[in-house]
Amino acid sequence: MLTRAIIDLASQYGRYGYRRIHWLLEQDGWHVSLKRVKRIWRREGLKVPRKQPERRRLWLNDGSCIRLRPTHRNHVWSYDFAQDRTHDGKAFRMLTVIDEFSRECLAIHVRRKLNSQDVLYVLAKLFLRHGPPQHIRSDNGPEFVAKAVRQWLTRLRVKTLFITPGSPWENGYNESFNGKLRDECLNMEIFSTLKEAQILIEQWRTFYNTERPHSALGYRPPTPQAILPSTNTTAYPMEMKTQMVKPEPARS
Repeated sequence: MLTRAIIDLASQYGRYGYRRIHWLLEQDGWHVSLKRVKRIWRREGLKVPRKQPERRRLWLNDGSCIRLRPTHRNHVWSYDFAQDRTHDGKAFRMLTVIDEFSRECLAIHVRRKLNSQDVLYVLAKLFLRHGPPQHIRSDNGPEFVAKAVRQWLTRLRVKTLFITPGSPWENGYNESFNGKLRDECLNMEIFSTLKEAQILIEQWRTFYNTERPHSALGYRPPTPQAILPSTNTTAYPMEMKTQMVKPEPARS
């Protein structure tokens, strides 16, 4: 039973390793050690995701690192584009926006074509919902360095962090997220229409934020759903129930 459960989870989440599978098993009610999951994982010949190649960091003359590290929510956001195709061969683009500290995916905007006006539209909606971040990181794509985008961000006192051309690892948080999006969603689905792609990708974004375990967060999702107790309007305290009982009329 346990082996079958591990194989099923590994088949469903092809990018996950045995540590994340162990966390999922615990959420399903299994009481099993990590070492046992590891033994079964190797015995069944399950695929372990390849490690990312090491990157040399860029340093200034004074020894400080160029890349700003996020320290709290809304400190540093990053955004980037990804691309895929519907079943008819037509391409569509996705604008992905994440909060680097919480790892929450704030938006995946899916359209056939995206330009600087779409960037402004998505950011405006997110700023109204979450407030503007202190910094926003991106590459030097024309949609991000457009004059209208830079001037608008400057008016809102949002500092832009443009990475060095040809150095995608400097936008590592978003690059990593886009890799997960491709492995766990885009490569797993056949999108018949753009509308279907928008719905399925948004469903995956919700799953990523609320359910998918993240290793950097102790195998917890970025924004787990809060389960509120059900409110029953007929459930009153005993004292209140006593007060609400009508007295029986006196018998003669």
